[in-house]
Amino acid sequence: MSLLDTSVPAQLAPVWDEIIGGMTVGVLLADDHGQVLATNDVAAELMHLSRSDLLTGTRPEGWSVRDDTGAAMPDWSDLAGQVRRAGAPLSTPLVIERTGQPVTRIWVDYHPVRAQGRDRVLMLLQPVHHSVSHSRGLLDPLTGLPGRALLLDRLDQSLVRARTRGALTTLVLIDIRHLAQFNVQHGFDGGDELLGVLSGRLRQGLSDDYTVARYGGDEFAVVADHPSGTGEDIAEQAREVVGWPMRIGRRRVRPQLRVSWVTTDGFASVHSVLATAEQQLSH
Repeated sequence: MSLLDTSVPAQLAPVWDEIIGGMTVGVLLADDHGQVLATNDVAAELMHLSRSDLLTGTRPEGWSVRDDTGAAMPDWSDLAGQVRRAGAPLSTPLVIERTGQPVTRIWVDYHPVRAQGRDRVLMLLQPVHHSVSHSRGLLDPLTGLPGRALLLDRLDQSLVRARTRGALTTLVLIDIRHLAQFNVQHGFDGGDELLGVLSGRLRQGLSDDYTVARYGGDEFAVVADHPSGTGEDIAEQAREVVGWPMRIGRRRVRPQLRVSWVTTDGFASVHSVLATAEQQLSH
C-alpha cells in the first residue's frame, strides 16, 4: 500500500513514496487552483480531516481554519496561486477549529515546485506547541499584533482576493506623531502603555475581518477587503477609534495622529501600495 494517498496514484505515488518515506511531517501537493493532488496520513491527522476530505475538498460541518491571530484564512487556491506566481516560499500559522473551538495549531510552509513539467505547490505541515508566530517573529511582542512581515503577507493575500474576486483592498497607515518626545516626557513604560492601549482599541473597534498590524515603531496598519467604494470611511473609523483621550499613569493624553489610506483593485504590488500610503502620510 502506498504511503501517500493521491488522486493520480499511477503517476505520483511511486515518486512520492520515495520522497516522503520516513517523514514525520504532513505533506500536501496542490495545483495552482488549490486542488490537493496528494497527501499523507500525518497531514490528514494534523488537519483533523480524512485523506478523502483533503483530496476532494470536503469539509465536515463545524470545521474551520484560521491564522494564529484568529483571522479567517484565504482559500487554498489563493495561497497556492500566490506562491506559484511569486516563485518563492510562504509560511503561515494555522489554527484548526471544530465548532468554534481550537483543536490544534500548525505551521505550514508552502514551496513552489515542478512535478512532471507542471507548476505545483508543496505544503509541509508541522504541529506547534507554543506561540509559533512569536517564535518566528511574526507577531509584535509588545502589542501582540502581526508585525511587518506578517502584514506584508496579509496585504499580498488581500490583493490576490481583490484581483480574483473583483473586490477592493484598502491599506490604512496610522502614524503616532512625536512618540519619541512622548517617551521622554512619560518614560518608555508610558510609551509602551500608549501603544498597548491603541492596539487594543484598533482590534476591538474595527471589524474582525480586518488585519490590524504594527507596521513600525510608531505606526499601525489596517488591511481591509471590501466590495466597493473607497477606504475613506475605514480610515476615518480607525482615526476615531484611536483618537480618543486616555490616561497614561496619572495624566490624561490625546494621541496626535496622521492617517493615510490607499484603495486598489488588487492590480498593484504590495510595495507600490505601501509606498503610496507612506508618501501620503508624509505630506
